[in-house]
Amino acid sequence: MTRTTRLAAVLASLIALILTIAAPASAAPKVKRIDTQYIAALGDPSATRGNNAQDWGIWVLDPGPRGVRLTESAAFLKSGDAPAGWRLDRSDWWLEEYGRIMEAPTFPMAPGEYVVSNGKSMIGLLKVSPKDASGRMAWELAHGATLISVTHLGCRAGRYRPETAGAVCTPGNAAPEQFPVKPGAAMPDVKHCARQDYHVLLVIGVVEEGT
Repeated sequence: MTRTTRLAAVLASLIALILTIAAPASAAPKVKRIDTQYIAALGDPSATRGNNAQDWGIWVLDPGPRGVRLTESAAFLKSGDAPAGWRLDRSDWWLEEYGRIMEAPTFPMAPGEYVVSNGKSMIGLLKVSPKDASGRMAWELAHGATLISVTHLGCRAGRYRPETAGAVCTPGNAAPEQFPVKPGAAMPDVKHCARQDYHVLLVIGVVEEGT
């Protein structure tokens, strides 16, 4: 995953302006610019809302530079301790588009209103609700934005877990020659692993509470 600091700052300022114009002065929400964070989301690409945000995670730091390349992972796979200070979960691990083993995001993400972007021209306002009585978290994108429209296609995120009980699913079985992954393409399969692909949304701002 790559840093988009300059573009993110421009987009955050733009959406703040849009929200201000679209709402009465007394009701205009205040957007706080934040360092780029990354949501790992699941859902129908064409959806504008859903009730599964309890299964979404968030990286508050760019996990790419904190990852370990498959081509340099021998010592890491033995110890499980990444140089960046996180620890590998051998039964539930992640890969990104350049073939780096990533730390897992934090599950679930916190409820709130997030300014999200696809890293190019599309921005959206994502509302994530608190858990309901059944433990589910609703989410909704404003103004008809869809999940795919605010997905950063260049950021790929695959989650790998054993395909059957007792199966040895390890990053050591991943093929470095299958990376980098093209924008929007599925992540590679890994022997003995069940793979789950996540949409990656850039978070460039949040709506402050009480606005």
